[in-house]
Amino acid sequence: MKKKIVVLAGDGIGPEISASALKVMEAALGQAAKDFEWTNYAFGGAGIDEKGAPLPEETLTACHQADAILLGAIGGPKWEKAEQTPEMGLLALRKALNLFANIRPIQVPEVLLPLSPVKETIVRGTDFIIVRELTSGIYFGEPRHLGEKEAYDTNRYHVDEIKRIVRQAFKIAQTRKKKVLSVDKANVLATSKLWRQVAEEVALEFPDCTLAHQYVDSAAMKIIQNPTDFDVIVTENLFGDILSDEASVLPGTLGVLPSASYGVSGVALYEPIHGSAPDIAGKNIANPVSMILSVAMMLRESFEQIEIAAAIETACFKVMEAGVLTTDLGGQATTTEFTDKVIDYLKKGEGTNE
Repeated sequence: MKKKIVVLAGDGIGPEISASALKVMEAALGQAAKDFEWTNYAFGGAGIDEKGAPLPEETLTACHQADAILLGAIGGPKWEKAEQTPEMGLLALRKALNLFANIRPIQVPEVLLPLSPVKETIVRGTDFIIVRELTSGIYFGEPRHLGEKEAYDTNRYHVDEIKRIVRQAFKIAQTRKKKVLSVDKANVLATSKLWRQVAEEVALEFPDCTLAHQYVDSAAMKIIQNPTDFDVIVTENLFGDILSDEASVLPGTLGVLPSASYGVSGVALYEPIHGSAPDIAGKNIANPVSMILSVAMMLRESFEQIEIAAAIETACFKVMEAGVLTTDLGGQATTTEFTDKVIDYLKKGEGTNE
């Protein structure tokens, strides 16, 4: 039976970079591509335009039946004041699939060192993972209210929600340097006090790993000052959103960072961390690297295609090292040109199933 991949190309540059990444995946898989099938479904702004909803029913059904999901990007000015926004569709999808764990690897390859706004001596060797709780916290808490003179949101966490995300962080740490840093604001917030208590309890299940705690404001400073000190960072939804975006500036561009969101049922969603960049959509200048690396992450994590995933990653970095760079990296290559160079490298090199 073929492995089913649902493709949610979305809006803005999403369709362009999704098409590039799928071309690279097909080239890397070679003959093994026949074991996979990928189908596009409307989602986000495209879902609103085509089906009247950011998460159409048929799209959600397909996602429930998929072995993995690839998401390009969503959103744009066109839908900012709409009754239903593309972002509502993304939140609904996360909740429906119980995608509770967002995984963001932060690495700075040698080729990107000159692009980092931080000194090379500080960022060289950066390699850590942020594990963000994705389906609870202040983004989902009730009650919430927006009035003319008063507004409030509710930050809510249950012990079980904290346990499962912290366990996810420890399991990842076991494959790395065995160091987990839990980030909270336990000197102020009740949810953070509970978070820290539960993290300590979960740590007892992983005696081969160490656990440390840090307040979110201090962690935000340290990510820029000493990024090589970190291994695995685990934190709640809001803090994870902010810290992962902050950490994304270390390589100098959002265009090279993939992410994954894992659910209880086993299906995972893979996507770049950047937005839909509507200002450059359709111009064939978008950087497809983060989408290509998201495909590599998917092949490794969901389908155990470890060698092929590594071949894709190597091809991307080798092409960049050769000076083939898109405009966000200071180069002149188009989306198509960069994609073709990656495919050429894969066909000339090893690691494919041709």
